[in-house]
Amino acid sequence: MEISATLSASTKQSVSGSSFYVAMRLLPSDQRHAMFAIYDFCRAVDDVADGRGDRQARLAELARWRMDVDALFAGAPPSRVRALAAPIRAFGLQREDFLSIIDGMEMDARADIRAPELATLDLYCDRVACAVGRLSVRVFGMRGQAGASLAFHLGRALQLTNILRDLDEDAGNGRLYLPREALLAAGISQVDPATVLDHPALGKACTTVVDRARSHFAAARRVMAQHPLRIVRAPRLMAKVYQNILERLAARGWAPPRHPIRAGRARLVWIVLRHGLFDVKLRREM
Repeated sequence: MEISATLSASTKQSVSGSSFYVAMRLLPSDQRHAMFAIYDFCRAVDDVADGRGDRQARLAELARWRMDVDALFAGAPPSRVRALAAPIRAFGLQREDFLSIIDGMEMDARADIRAPELATLDLYCDRVACAVGRLSVRVFGMRGQAGASLAFHLGRALQLTNILRDLDEDAGNGRLYLPREALLAAGISQVDPATVLDHPALGKACTTVVDRARSHFAAARRVMAQHPLRIVRAPRLMAKVYQNILERLAARGWAPPRHPIRAGRARLVWIVLRHGLFDVKLRREM
């Protein structure tokens, strides 16, 4: 069975027109189908972590996902992870990375994260973003130290950008991912999300995170510059889209009201064309 056939209708709808979808359209079909299967897994466990039910029930469901991953790698995959079997065989995907993603979701499910220490935030980014990156670089054809380095830096850059982009949405859910050290350096001792987002020194704390994200983007670009475009085309697009979002956030500022910053379809097309990321064959398909 083709991997894409098992992708849920809700996932297809959620990624259509997104930067992820456009980036994955740059890939050959076997790689594209593998990435959608990984995305489907990530979305499913993320939905559990972000659910509104009892925390213990959510943790129990994540534990069941963990058992499903173990069964998958033991050669007896339950139906909801069966679409990952072919990508695991084809690209050498690692069990530990799937489990790390679940570990990150458990951090969200166990308690509302509020102003974590930088070390805790870095661990969270590694689990929910860089672990996905470690799976992705194998699909893209990057192994060894270069692939690990790209996953390390680009995963952190994308997740820090997400944190800055989603400040208000996360606060509405009782969460605040800005690191405590950045808040304290800005003179903000509170951790209540609404209070922090109304603080006049919020911009100083956010600028610290912007600088950290920029540093990771720069490191990711250096890694990708050492590889042919056919291998890094998809991660290059994701990097360019998200750095564009980051710079627009920084230009907008952090004082309320903060109008949302998103990568609309027109902007995605402009970035793709501006940086020559579509090959001739794919342009004909669009």
